[in-house]
Amino acid sequence: MLVFATAAALTLAREWGMSYAELIPYATPGFVAFGLFSLPAGWLADKWSREGMMLVFFFGIGISAVATALAQSPLQIAFGLFAIGVFGAIYHPVGIPLVIQGYVKTGLRIAVNGVFGNLGVASAALLTGYLVDQSGWRSAFIWPGLVTIVIGVGYAFLVARGHSKEPSADEGEASPATAIAGNLQLGRNLLIRIFAIVFFSTAVGSLVFQSTTFSLPKIFDERLGDLAISATLVGWYAFVVFAIASMGQLVVGYLLDRFSIKAIFVGVAIFQVVFFLAMIGRVGSIALLIAIAFMLVVFGQIPINDVLVGRVTKTEWRSRAYGLRYVIGFTVMASAVPMVAWIYARWSFDALFVVLAAAGAAILIAVMMLPSQLASKA
Repeated sequence: MLVFATAAALTLAREWGMSYAELIPYATPGFVAFGLFSLPAGWLADKWSREGMMLVFFFGIGISAVATALAQSPLQIAFGLFAIGVFGAIYHPVGIPLVIQGYVKTGLRIAVNGVFGNLGVASAALLTGYLVDQSGWRSAFIWPGLVTIVIGVGYAFLVARGHSKEPSADEGEASPATAIAGNLQLGRNLLIRIFAIVFFSTAVGSLVFQSTTFSLPKIFDERLGDLAISATLVGWYAFVVFAIASMGQLVVGYLLDRFSIKAIFVGVAIFQVVFFLAMIGRVGSIALLIAIAFMLVVFGQIPINDVLVGRVTKTEWRSRAYGLRYVIGFTVMASAVPMVAWIYARWSFDALFVVLAAAGAAILIAVMMLPSQLASKA
């Protein structure tokens, strides 16, 4: 889904005679679909089959990506990105429950899964930049699409051989900071309070995540100067930043299995505010270092809400709970794209960093209302 972000910033705007701000809103339908279809995808997974839905994901998103490469206009690209969003919506409400089902300590498992996801985010900028330079923007959609279809074939063989069954909970006793997913006994009011905070922080955090990942190639194109003089170099810098930042999830995931979720969440929110404010007016190598810092904490927030949802939901309705969370998150992500375009056209990226710092402060205020101890022995 982020192939278009880099292609629009580096080549499509020139090829089609449009400005960056005019072109990127065509990505909005795909991000809307990515959010809205999460809930029906989760419902189908709970009622039918998580493994079956993952097969639909692989083949659907792969074929849609190849079809998007055939687009001859921005409107046709918007339709292609919409199809990618529809099938892409399957992954999170279906894949995350597959990752955590049957396990005691879920923080690091979710984090490892997230690292690979973020390597995909990083590879979008790297691969797109390289393929744009070598053979044009269409190949940047074709090759990931074909690879995804091949992975789908491999997954189909694994499912047919019975290699995707639920594992046993064999990781030992839950500590005061951990509990088997879905085994927490919570009162109704406390559960409502936790979900309200989860959904609010999901919404604001998604705005932050999408704004940073979508705009980073253009930020580097403008602010790195002689450090990034080609599409390939811009892609490489974005890849390096995303790859390093994805390690933040591993650190947070490890901590979530051992310490209070609230304390970790508060720390992550504070660092977001500090680093976004520090980015204002920065250029060159300093801008690159600060970008690594704020992406570390942006990515580090990702596993926190997933761990929270997993700990308070039962397996029979967990995909729907994740689906609702991602409907909220990805719908807000869709609004981030036109927001970035509007802020960039009216002011500059400095104004965007002020908005993101305010968003981090809002998350911090919400997280302060979480109960101090969320987990107990199962």
